[in-house]
Amino acid sequence: MNEQNKKTVQEETPKTTQGVPASQPSSWKRAMSKRWVFPAAYIAAAGIILTLVWVYQGTGEKTLNSDPASGVVETGASGTEETAVGGEESMEVVAKSENFAWPVASPSEISVVKPFYENEGSTEEHEAAMVQYNDTFIPNTGVDLARGDNKSFEVKAALGGKVTRVEQNPLTGQVVEITHSDNLKTVYQSLSDVKVKQDDEVKQGDAIASAGVNELEKTLGNHLHFEVYEDGQPVNPQGYLPEK
Repeated sequence: MNEQNKKTVQEETPKTTQGVPASQPSSWKRAMSKRWVFPAAYIAAAGIILTLVWVYQGTGEKTLNSDPASGVVETGASGTEETAVGGEESMEVVAKSENFAWPVASPSEISVVKPFYENEGSTEEHEAAMVQYNDTFIPNTGVDLARGDNKSFEVKAALGGKVTRVEQNPLTGQVVEITHSDNLKTVYQSLSDVKVKQDDEVKQGDAIASAGVNELEKTLGNHLHFEVYEDGQPVNPQGYLPEK
């Protein structure tokens, strides 16, 4: 019985070669037994994942926010817009408003016979821009336009808009007021043969009346008194009118 047990023990004992076990643990198992292996592997995996996420987000932002056709590119998380400059792909972002036209049919035949009263003007300019009525002098809040031969002429809308006032004034004669966009208004005084009524929509260049006379500036004969208001304040119309 003892001999049999010894034989069994001898068979189960691993064979050795020069004192080294024949069946040794693999190098992979030895490496995995180190304490630093798992933390290092975790950090490496996290780094790879973060890199992939960053690359994906960058590609998505370029795809969603870039529009070569419009010439506008949104960059960064804040969505700041940058407009491409130059080339046929760039486009104008802000549309220009309608430019003023002379409120007469033939600008070359018309002269400014009394200018706008500028507060910063010289003494001579102030004198030329004063309107005398009886013994009172009034600063001119517009420009007065007339022909050299004192004939009447056709008055046209300087801008498109809506007619917001048509009235007969005892001093300034027949008056037409047109309201435009951008808080602008134009006023036409000393009129005759008015062709529009309140609430009419007019286009630039539409005929609205003819030049006439009024009591306030009767010495000027047939003329148009033309005013421009911006945000409710009178401004010099010649700053808006184009060169002849």
